[in-house]
Amino acid sequence: MTHAPEAEAPHVLFVTLGCAKNEVDTDRMRSLLLRAGYGEADDTNDADAVIVNTCSFLASATSESVERTLELAEAAREGVRELPIVMCGCVPSRYGADLPSELPEVASFVRADEEDGIVSVMDGVLGRESVVPAAAGAASGPLTQPLRTVQGASAYVKISDGCDRFCSFCAIPYIRGRYASRPYREIEREVSALAREGVREFVLIGQDTGIWGEDLGEGDTLASLLTRLGEVVRPYGAWLRVLYLQPEGMTDELIAAIRDVPEVLPYIDIPIQHCNARVLRSMNRTGSAEEFSALFSRLRREIPDMVLRTTGLVGFPGETDEEFEELLAFVGREEFDYTSVFTYSREEGTAGARMSDQVPEDVKLERTQRLHDVAEELGFSATASHVGEVVDVIVDGLDTDGEVPELIGHAWFQAPDCDGAVHISEGEAAVGDVVRVRLTEAFCYELEGEIVHGDEGGEAA
Repeated sequence: MTHAPEAEAPHVLFVTLGCAKNEVDTDRMRSLLLRAGYGEADDTNDADAVIVNTCSFLASATSESVERTLELAEAAREGVRELPIVMCGCVPSRYGADLPSELPEVASFVRADEEDGIVSVMDGVLGRESVVPAAAGAASGPLTQPLRTVQGASAYVKISDGCDRFCSFCAIPYIRGRYASRPYREIEREVSALAREGVREFVLIGQDTGIWGEDLGEGDTLASLLTRLGEVVRPYGAWLRVLYLQPEGMTDELIAAIRDVPEVLPYIDIPIQHCNARVLRSMNRTGSAEEFSALFSRLRREIPDMVLRTTGLVGFPGETDEEFEELLAFVGREEFDYTSVFTYSREEGTAGARMSDQVPEDVKLERTQRLHDVAEELGFSATASHVGEVVDVIVDGLDTDGEVPELIGHAWFQAPDCDGAVHISEGEAAVGDVVRVRLTEAFCYELEGEIVHGDEGGEAA
């Protein structure tokens, strides 16, 4: 997607840190600025200003955001012209009041909930006045067609923002605010527009996707959203994938929608964090090993060939050796296809940070490595189990690092940017194509395959 900015339009370099939700927010800001006549720069040499969309989920992410901003400021000082830096997103949302004195290198700070005003901010920073087309103005309603940062045929679509859970390890409610579902009509318009442009996979994201619609007062549910979006994307042969489902959100209606709506992939991402009931209560979460096992057994029974992803959080305050061993055994017993492992981080402002029984760093790291080892063994085995299948693969890009260039893509059981990739060594296709591939080899989370044509290889999995 290209735009032709006016001849003297200032060009903005966009730097995005953190999760896919930040990528979506950057897309929105980029769209607003391009509609207002700005151009996009590829690097600092061509830029008149920089927007850094920051992450502050963990202390390490905050540090990375600040360090990247300071690196850009240093590059600007070494350049031939002034390069104002605008810091957006989670860091300003979390630390806004303290930032101007701490980071004088930054020209302006924009909270996540203020990003729709980015044109006015940039105009002020650069001393210009944009002529915003009527189609981009408030009178026309919400922006429905953000540009994509996920290249190829996949796009993230944010269906909600904020969170009401207040887990004691997590700062998201203090950064992003209370939970708010995005209205169906706005989601539908965006998905329709992107499908017309060639998107063939829509990854629905939010802090807590399972409760989508509960705050809209219209009887909407995630199941009804999937059913309606399935009809929208059906003419295009597109996929729907859902991330970040909490166990409590797995209702009978939702399970039926995942099973029965053909466009919805049987890929279920449920971040349990832990399985010990006492640790979960201390985290301000619910559930137990027995409850989770019953849920996963039901999902596997009712959704054939389902792929299951989860998240384990290790070293939460008060976690004993016995409770960690319970988590380790649980993950091994449930044989998840993918398990993300995180070490507990003592986050300022959270209830967990105030707890007195913090686990020593060396113990946390040792436990993290042990769980990671189990997760990898299971994940590598699950990946290898697909060898011999013929599957549909979305082509994401071209890898030119090896002796021979090869196409890189992902299959239905691999969430983009999360779960490894398919390396296509034989056959030709363009980025964005959906091709049938016979999987021939596996290495860790990576697969190799070759494109098949016609009826060769039978029906795609």
